Amino acid sequence: MAAKGKAAKSATGASMSKYDVEVEKRLTALEAQAHPIPTGATQQSNDDRIAALEKTVDNLIHFIKVQFPKQSKYYND
Repeated sequence: MAAKGKAAKSATGASMSKYDVEVEKRLTALEAQAHPIPTGATQQSNDDRIAALEKTVDNLIHFIKVQFPKQSKYYND
């Protein structure tokens, strides 16, 4: 008679082997390192980069409108 084991369960409820559990643990640790939660300094850096990109896009839109004024009916203001 076989003993009933207590396998770990995945997020979907599927049984996981000891190897699967170890791999999941390591993967979770790697993902935490690869995608850290932004701190105040890194978040400000991201915000500055986004602001610079938005300004560049706005400048390009303005340039296009000046260069091609007759097509301005196709632009959203």
